[in-house]
Order: sequence, then structure tokens, then C-alpha cells
Amino acid sequence: MDLHEYQGKALLRENGITVPDGVAVGNLSDAVKAYKVLESERVVIKAQVHAGGRGKAGGVKIVSNQGELENEVKNLLGSNLVTHQTDKNGLPIHQVLIETPSNIVKEYYLSILVDRTSQMIKIVASSEGGMDIEAVAESNPEKIIQIDVDPTLGLQPFQSRELGFAIGLKPVHIKQFTLMLSKLYKLFCDNDLSLVEINPLITNDKEEVICLDSKISVDENALYRQKALASYRDPSQEDERENHAKQWDLNYVHLDGNIGCMVNGAGLAMATMDIIKVCGGLPANFLDVGGGATEERVTEGFKIILSDKNVRGIFVNIFGGIVKCDLIADGIINACQQCNLDIPVVVRLVGNNAELGAKKLNDSGLNLIGVDDLLEASKCIVQKVEELA
Repeated sequence: MDLHEYQGKALLRENGITVPDGVAVGNLSDAVKAYKVLESERVVIKAQVHAGGRGKAGGVKIVSNQGELENEVKNLLGSNLVTHQTDKNGLPIHQVLIETPSNIVKEYYLSILVDRTSQMIKIVASSEGGMDIEAVAESNPEKIIQIDVDPTLGLQPFQSRELGFAIGLKPVHIKQFTLMLSKLYKLFCDNDLSLVEINPLITNDKEEVICLDSKISVDENALYRQKALASYRDPSQEDERENHAKQWDLNYVHLDGNIGCMVNGAGLAMATMDIIKVCGGLPANFLDVGGGATEERVTEGFKIILSDKNVRGIFVNIFGGIVKCDLIADGIINACQQCNLDIPVVVRLVGNNAELGAKKLNDSGLNLIGVDDLLEASKCIVQKVEELA
């Protein structure tokens, strides 16, 4: 789960980490009040959306007086911001962050994340801040410095000092950097974060080290014990279908294809999408109904798939282990009746009560195509969708 920049900076500030003075507002009146509170003629206005590349997309503005501020706030609030990380519709701007500007001397990059390969916490830093780290990795890979931190030992001060010198910080900055990184690491662990990205981390004309921007993501599996952070969720920044799926404990990810997929088990779901691609089709989603699928959840899964107007066919691939195939069949029949389906549905049921499930589908009187073999089922749905093109 991502936090907005202003939420992340509030978390940093609460933990003694230096960030610029700023106020998040959701309307013009509050924006004017914030401008007066900050007592700075020049301020920075930053659109609050869950996407990078805001500056290049017009989501970051510097203004020099109240009139300019009012004009820019009016233009941003209520609009959608389209960046290279969003789709063509962009993301809605409901709030902007108004901050005092900083006198930047040098920009750096800093992030903390979980490295599942090494089972360590990885800290990444670079002297090339203010730009995409992927671009730096491609053009100047030697400028990206990485260290692994054993979570059982924690971050050691010497590691922070070595990292600071490696990215070119001056000796006057090293003590600040070491203390700040120690606090960031503690923040990362205490709050079950999966990512903390500071880009840019800056030094200013007063020789201060400041977190000028922040991107923070929380591990969703830990939200049950991070109640305060869970309340920061902004559904308007997430896919509506994915939000609907979460309400029913379904794992759904929207993709760009036209064949809807409903599968039980993440591994089987990945394999199903792969074989659809092998057969020449394009999966429209990842949807794992889980081992404890119920008739109601299957019905809701169908509704979520069909809410994507690009879907031209549905492939249901169920292995009955914990879940019973006849219950899945009931859900499929119920969903078809409720949604008045007029697109092909290919169903593969294998395992627990598969024969009973197949019989229910065959006796339903609906246009459902049952295929036992995975490859043949995949070829079938791809062919049916191509016939509709």
C-alpha cells in the first residue's frame, strides 16, 4: 500500500527526520491559509498522486505570490495527472502539498527495500539524485551503491558512514547522514514498510541534509498490525476493480488483454496466463479466488472480470483440492445468470468433485464449454475470442 508524499513526510517528521516545512490542502481556501502560515513568498505546489514523474507532467509548480498560487491550485485540484507511470486517464488530484522551497546544492538518491533473494534489507544510494534510478542504472551503473543489512544485526554506523562517503557526501554531512539513515532504517522496520525512497535527498546552502521527496510503501500483509498506516489508504489512487476484489478476499490484478482469467492458486494462475500467451492470447487479468473459494466469491469474481470492457472471453481453471469443483460450478452458473453473459466461457475443472461440477455445468442450459486438458482449454478460449474479433 502506497502513501502520499505528505503522509510519508509526516511519518518522517514524527521520527525526527528533516523534511521541508509544508501543509497538505484539499481546497483553495485552505491553500491560501497554508501559504500565509508558511510565510514564504515563493512556495512549491506538488500534486498528491501515487505516481512518479509528476514534475515532467506538470504536477509540480513553483509560484512567487498568492495570485499565482491560487491559479495553480485551481488548475490542479479536481483534475487528473497523467505521468509515465499512469494509464491514459491518469490519477485524480484531491490534495496538493504546499512547501517552502529549498536552496539545493546537491541531489542524491536513497532507498531502503526488502531484497527477497538475499533475505536482507537492501539500501541503495547514488550521487545521481532527482532522476529515475533505472536511467542511472542503465547509463552510469557504477554510480549506484548497494549494501545489504542483516535484519538480525541491524544497520551498523560504519555501514552508513561508508555509504555516505561512497556517494560523495562531504565530511560535514556524514554525521547527519548516519543519524538520518539510522532513523530511516528503524522507521522501515518498525512500520513493516516494503519501500522507503528519498529522491532527491539533498544538501542545502546551510550544509543540512534534507529529505526533499518521499515515497513510502507498506507491506499489505502487515496492515492488520499497522492500523494507523492502514487508515492512510486512498482508494481513489487504486484500480476500482482491485479495491472491489479486496473486499471479497480475491487477489486481482488488471492487465491489458481480452481474456478474463479465474483460477484458484497464485502459481496456477501464473501458469494459466503463460499458457494463454503461448496459445496466442492476451490475459486481461490475474485473479486468484484462493483455496477457500465460495459460490459468492466466484460470482463476485465474474462481476469484477466483466467490469473490464475489453474482456471478450473468460477462462476458468480450477484445481479442486481444498475447494470443491461443484461449488465453483454453482458460482459460475449463478454469475452467468446474473450477468447475462454473451461471451464465451471455457471451464476446466480438475480434482475434488470435478465430475459433479462438470455435470452441473452441462445441465445448466448455458453456453459453457467444458474442457479437461489445460492446453486444449487454452487453445479453445483463444480461438473463441479470435472468432469474435
